[in-house]
Amino acid sequence: MSLARRLLVPGLSALAMLAVLIGLGTWQVERLAWKTNLLNQLAQAEARPAELLPADPSPFVRVRVEGRLRNDLAALYGAEGRETAQGPQMGGQQIVPMERPGADPILVDRGWVPDRRPMPAATGTVVVEGYVRPAEHAGWFSAKDDPQARRFYTLDPQAIGAALGLARVAPFTLVAVGSAPPELYPDPARHLPRPPNNHLSYAITWYGLAVALVVIFVLYVRKAARE
Repeated sequence: MSLARRLLVPGLSALAMLAVLIGLGTWQVERLAWKTNLLNQLAQAEARPAELLPADPSPFVRVRVEGRLRNDLAALYGAEGRETAQGPQMGGQQIVPMERPGADPILVDRGWVPDRRPMPAATGTVVVEGYVRPAEHAGWFSAKDDPQARRFYTLDPQAIGAALGLARVAPFTLVAVGSAPPELYPDPARHLPRPPNNHLSYAITWYGLAVALVVIFVLYVRKAARE
């Protein structure tokens, strides 16, 4: 059998694999440009003053809302351990309904609190700045909510609102952004959500595999030519 025939099938296979690897690398480069632009937009949005909460808010815009916090209906969302001055403690995000004049109440994620911290009893009118987090929906592997204990593991405003006795509630959650002195709770988010940007490393990986494939095929051709 001639060398050309021996290399036909391996060559076509290698060519197809090379096209796939280069395509994946190029796709990651395009995703890198898109993600970098998104992160730049987030940085610009964070630098601008917070705007009044619109009727159809974007998750990547800093907004502000004024209303009356119903701290008597405070609940906890999720389970997260943190290191504190008292040592490692489990806790969750404190969720408090906010009543707004002329609008449905909105759930406010005020930040992380330890499990053992008593729920606040006071109420008050405040202005909260933050960003909107879309509703979650429970999946097959989601932990089961405990409405009686006001402990929730899926951030579903409708379900949480109903469990807290609210007839209506906004279909999203306002995540408070700010800062708190050490060991004072709740401990809010520090900035708008920033999705990870690992596309450069992914692109290098795919292109690196493409180069490795070329090297391996060249070595294979040389070996076949000597036989």
